[in-house]
Amino acid sequence: MKQQKKTSYIYKPGSALLIVLFIVMAITLLSLGFLSRSDVELQCGQNMCLRFQADYTAESALDYARDRILNPQDANSEYWGGAIEKQLVAGEDEYFDVSVTKLGDYDYRIISEGYRKQASVKTGNSRLEAQLRLDPCIAFWSGGITTITGETVINGDVYCGNNLTIVGVVNGDAFSIGSITGSVMGRKNESCGAAPVSWPGLSIADYSTSYYYNGGGPYSVKELSAGIYDNTNPFPGAGMNNPACVYYRPGDVTFDDATVINGTLVVSGNLRLGRGVIVTIEPVKNFPALIVGGEGDFFDRNASLSVTGLVQVSGNINMNNKSGGIVEINGALCIGGGIVNTSGCSVTVTSIPNSSAIKTWSGPGSSLKWSAVGGAFFKNIQRW
Repeated sequence: MKQQKKTSYIYKPGSALLIVLFIVMAITLLSLGFLSRSDVELQCGQNMCLRFQADYTAESALDYARDRILNPQDANSEYWGGAIEKQLVAGEDEYFDVSVTKLGDYDYRIISEGYRKQASVKTGNSRLEAQLRLDPCIAFWSGGITTITGETVINGDVYCGNNLTIVGVVNGDAFSIGSITGSVMGRKNESCGAAPVSWPGLSIADYSTSYYYNGGGPYSVKELSAGIYDNTNPFPGAGMNNPACVYYRPGDVTFDDATVINGTLVVSGNLRLGRGVIVTIEPVKNFPALIVGGEGDFFDRNASLSVTGLVQVSGNINMNNKSGGIVEINGALCIGGGIVNTSGCSVTVTSIPNSSAIKTWSGPGSSLKWSAVGGAFFKNIQRW
């Protein structure tokens, strides 16, 4: 028999170690891949969380701006123009910037940016642009049965605490506790449960001797003497210690010459204007323009009253059927009665919310606000 040849295997030293190293390297590479992918997923999650936080901050900034615009009394200028590096929660890393541009008396463009700031470096920002519309904006507020006569134009919204008849022009919405007869440019809101804005509630007594201004005071009002103010008896200056230029007349007052009042006129009785007289009233910021405790028994022929701000009249505005009589109010007109005897006369009331907004102080530390704006809503919100 032939003898079978035996195969011999020669093992080189270290070959098993190489195999083990290759296996370890493969496992390491796979592990590094998993770790890298996990880091990427974690970073994506953190970025998404940062973006959501920036989005929420930018949205909150819009609400913050809305509140400031609805309260122009707190702004140093006509309206709140924005702010930078504001925080919703002090001590956190989230900030926002806001810029506000006035587009009209009722519309504002707001741009907000929310971001995280660490070591003076901004990260994860989100920007929004929106348009804010003030609505409703009351131009004319009446407490009793009211007829808006054919000689009357209301540019803004109207509220009536009883039945409302519209013969003139209302370029806005109409709100009434009772019925509404006639046409309006906007919507009719009959049988309202409550007024969109309250009665201003200004008291003659609050301005009869002294008042507070910007939390300071008391300051003395300038009391007007009895008689007719004309060339021989000119309207007096405000005097010292009267920063808001408040003038008070206990009783009736008559103007028989052109008069410019850069302040507030308060009349406990009736206000009268003589023939051809032009009276212009413009108050300081946050103060009413004209308060009449009786009636605005305003007019003789061709008399004119131009007011910027809030006008509150307890009784009627009586035009006395005098031809050429003109009333122009840019702000808000609030009367307890109505506008009567307007034949041959003209009455125009235009809602300007910032001009009619007021802030009064009953003492050094407490204040009350009133505005003709009942609400606001956002439209055209865009994300950058």
